[in-house]
Amino acid sequence: MPGEKEEKEEEIPTEEVQPEVKPAKEWVPKTSLGKEVAEGKIKSLDEIFESGRRILEPEIVDKLVPNLKSELILIGGRAGKGGGIERIPIRITATMHKSGRRFRASAFAVVGNEDGIVGIGKGSSVEPRDAVEKAIKKAKLNIIKIKRGCGSWECGCKEEHSIPYKVEGKCGSVRVILLPAPNGVGLVASDEAKKILRLAGIKDVWMKTFGNTKMRINLITAIFNALKKLYIYER
Repeated sequence: MPGEKEEKEEEIPTEEVQPEVKPAKEWVPKTSLGKEVAEGKIKSLDEIFESGRRILEPEIVDKLVPNLKSELILIGGRAGKGGGIERIPIRITATMHKSGRRFRASAFAVVGNEDGIVGIGKGSSVEPRDAVEKAIKKAKLNIIKIKRGCGSWECGCKEEHSIPYKVEGKCGSVRVILLPAPNGVGLVASDEAKKILRLAGIKDVWMKTFGNTKMRINLITAIFNALKKLYIYER
């Protein structure tokens, strides 16, 4: 009818988004720690961890760990071809306003160098690619160093292919137990859990999970909290 406004249904973006590689910009450090790293006074993350200083700039990690890799956790879902839910790395949420529906995207990323360095982070934005970029930056700010070893009585090779002892982590309703495994067992865990364990540099481990593990953010965070405890007996 003339005079009436036409209502158009907005489409929810469901495409899979991968981290976008942008051209490197010149880094201008803003913190005292960043200035020391840029000047070459601090040459490794170990010096930062030992001093207990907090990393507030992701460029610090980029400079000290140039071989850092990233993975996206599949936290979102969309309708699959044959029914059911297909997992995607972007979670879309919608809120109703007077002007209509407003969508927001969130992503959850894991970073690591596959040699004892790992971090996790969550980012949200209106655009999916911006959410991915924020998640990776936050993961770099939450980076930690883990202790590896061979705590399995079946192996005893004294190599850093597993964890030194049993550890437990919790987040929400999810509880995770990591157990040392002998060489050659591999990562006995779900596909999403393997991402953080692989980037942490762990090659053999047994994992037990309890609670609502479908909440993958809680699952990965519980594993991250368990990995933090590997230094609990360090003097």
